[in-house]
Amino acid sequence: MNVSSGRNSVIFIIFISVGIIYLIRLFYLQVVDQSYTASATNNVMRLITDYPSRGLIYDRKGELLVYNEPVYDLMITPRQAKNLDTLELCRLIGISIEEYVEKFNKAKSYSAYKASLFEKQLSVETYAALQEKLYKFPGFYVEARTLRKYPLPIAAHLFGYIGEVDTSITRQDSYYKDGDYIGKSGIEKSYEKELRGRRGVRRVMVDVFNREKGSFQNGKYDTASVAGENLKLSIDGELQFYGEQLMRNKVGSVVAIEPSTGEILCMVSSPAYDPNLLVGRTRTKNYLSLLRDPYKPLFNRSQMATYPPGSTFKLVMALIAQQEQTLFPSTRYPCYGGYPPGGGRPKCHPHSSPLDLKASIAQSCNSYYSYVFRSVIDNNKYKSTADAFAFWRKSIEKFGIGIRLPSDLPNVLKGSVPSIEYYDKYFGKGQWRSSTIISLGIGQGELGITPLQNANIIAGIANRGYYYTPHVVKAIGDEMYLPEEFRIRNSFGIDRKYFDIVVDGMESVVESGTAASTRIKGIIVCGKTGTAQNPHGKDHSMYVAFAPKYNPKIAIAVSVENSGFGSQWAAPIASLLIEQYLTDTITRPEMDKRMREGVILPEIALPKVPVEKEKKITQKSPAIPVKAITRVN
Repeated sequence: MNVSSGRNSVIFIIFISVGIIYLIRLFYLQVVDQSYTASATNNVMRLITDYPSRGLIYDRKGELLVYNEPVYDLMITPRQAKNLDTLELCRLIGISIEEYVEKFNKAKSYSAYKASLFEKQLSVETYAALQEKLYKFPGFYVEARTLRKYPLPIAAHLFGYIGEVDTSITRQDSYYKDGDYIGKSGIEKSYEKELRGRRGVRRVMVDVFNREKGSFQNGKYDTASVAGENLKLSIDGELQFYGEQLMRNKVGSVVAIEPSTGEILCMVSSPAYDPNLLVGRTRTKNYLSLLRDPYKPLFNRSQMATYPPGSTFKLVMALIAQQEQTLFPSTRYPCYGGYPPGGGRPKCHPHSSPLDLKASIAQSCNSYYSYVFRSVIDNNKYKSTADAFAFWRKSIEKFGIGIRLPSDLPNVLKGSVPSIEYYDKYFGKGQWRSSTIISLGIGQGELGITPLQNANIIAGIANRGYYYTPHVVKAIGDEMYLPEEFRIRNSFGIDRKYFDIVVDGMESVVESGTAASTRIKGIIVCGKTGTAQNPHGKDHSMYVAFAPKYNPKIAIAVSVENSGFGSQWAAPIASLLIEQYLTDTITRPEMDKRMREGVILPEIALPKVPVEKEKKITQKSPAIPVKAITRVN
């Protein structure tokens, strides 16, 4: 009896143990290990990401500048990709069998049961050919995406480009997952959240032949995507296009601002590139080609390059010195070829002497502004040179120099302004005077500002003492966009009464001074030429201007590297752009032709081709008419 009872207990324990093992295994398969669930689900139901259309971008007149073009991503679930004609699939999507194996293994290493990207950005034509035979390729399906398209090859640096997210982004922001696209630079980056929209998910039933058979439970569990917001920019598309035509085959930039609002009207960085090059499957190849280009077309000179402002800085010095009461309209200083008199340094070009304040601006006298700078730094109200320099440095920061303008554009640099610590280290504490750093008075030395800053200074002078932070977006969706930081009047800290003589001097620059050749009939333009010294080659041509003199509509800064005097290249380009913007026409075809066809490039980077061939290439690239922009109502 006891033996039988013991045997029954053992059998009972064995059955119970086997049952527990089965239960544990069943629990593991159904709860812990999701592979079979995923495989079964994928056999009957497919989760398809519904990617939203990225917001469109328009110019200030409603012209379409950026739109979307459909493309298709080929997805794979490796577990299901069996018994298919890989050669035919490779032929349809344009890859080799080796690439197929590499892509398959990469997808399998991610997950054999979950869908992942196999080949991205198939064209509409490729998709059409593939879709007819997709049932032959189990485990594969297609997700619709969109890519950016640009009707005109302009404003590449301003727009920026789209690229795939990396792991650093997916870790920081749960919205993004592998394979998503994100704005990498320009407006696409700074307005990413507004432009991207919100993606959705569709649950689709499929049969054993990989064919869609309708939505799961009539779409009860689907979530719809939401398209991104459209942006309306302050950019004038025609002005931007014309600016890039004038700057073709040159190195430099153009920035134009509407003084009364701070809206950026155009922003040209040259050499430029067609933004369509950084779209689609050839993006990586094109990016590497642009990266290796010795002219550095990917570098955004308009907001990241720093130049000595040259003589354009004399306007700032004239205003600060007047405010300090060390300079007056009647103040005269001598000039006999340089400072100090007698051909010292800085040197100066021939002109009558002595000059008063207005004439010093018109004739751009280096000697005059060396004296002006000395009057500020050697002012007896300060205990030391360092104290006076600290005041000077703080004063020019109010003009937006040496600080980062809080624009809505990414990667805006602050330029460079030397500090007391820098000079103490270089010359020794207490061992430097105004004469030691005299070149700062004419915008040279260690001073460096960006073209965006230079245009902003002129916009502030046009306003007689204040500026609005430069920005580029006017509206998001149907709503006007003007956050508080773009409504604030940023003061130069200079009394309005001191601007009249400076503006009159700028008018004289164009009417009878260094930019007299750029006069525009019927428009009073106030300008200032500049020549920025360049230790690495020929000097840079600089020019700033605003127009009209009263109730100004446009302020502009132009820099053309390695091109000499400001009056030679920068001033004519600015003058043509002012005329185009204010009158919608060009009345000086000779100047227009000379600027368009002018080639000013560093010799080290010139292509080694015969002159005849070079001319032929140029002739095959005619300028597109300014009016070649499509209006969208």
